[in-house]
Amino acid sequence: MEIELKYSIADSDTADRISKDAGLQKLEEKDSRDAEELCGRYYDTEDLILQKNDVAFRMRREGKKLVATMKWNGETSGALHSREELNINLGDCDNLDPQPEVFAESEEGRRMLDLIGERTLHCIMEVNVLRRSFRVDTGKSLVEISIDQGEIITSKGTEPVCELELELFGGEEEDMLKLGDHLAQEYALEMGTISKFARGLKLLKVI
Repeated sequence: MEIELKYSIADSDTADRISKDAGLQKLEEKDSRDAEELCGRYYDTEDLILQKNDVAFRMRREGKKLVATMKWNGETSGALHSREELNINLGDCDNLDPQPEVFAESEEGRRMLDLIGERTLHCIMEVNVLRRSFRVDTGKSLVEISIDQGEIITSKGTEPVCELELELFGGEEEDMLKLGDHLAQEYALEMGTISKFARGLKLLKVI
């Protein structure tokens, strides 16, 4: 289960200020800071059978590694997003072509393969961002802080990305919510009520 908060950041200057926030630095886990290019492609059939069944399938290059991801059962309440997620690290590879068969050993993976059937998968959007991330330890919870800046690309248009994500790695959800509320007030952040994937679907006029 992935549990995270999403907030829209007004501009690059604000993103930099959050990255250098003194309060977060005091809580920062040693050697956890990282920056990497994330180049992702979301796939579906021509009739969008996966989207219609609340499944998202992505192939993403994360730095030097390739990761296949499927997500399902998404729920959103304000800035809080939760969903089931399965990731498979495919190692050092630049090939972003769809490989849904790598999920065949899981129940949800087999369900996705059944939905796809003999249909051909097409890339319906790309999401390319630079992610700056680090983890903080509040004493009660371990939370990853990520700042994403980049672009959502679809056949019907593009949209910039500048957002903050807080993902709960362990501990209490309430603790993460308090941290998110503090940062939202400190930096005048707006709640990110929809995911990057959903924003792409809106560009495509699917939702």
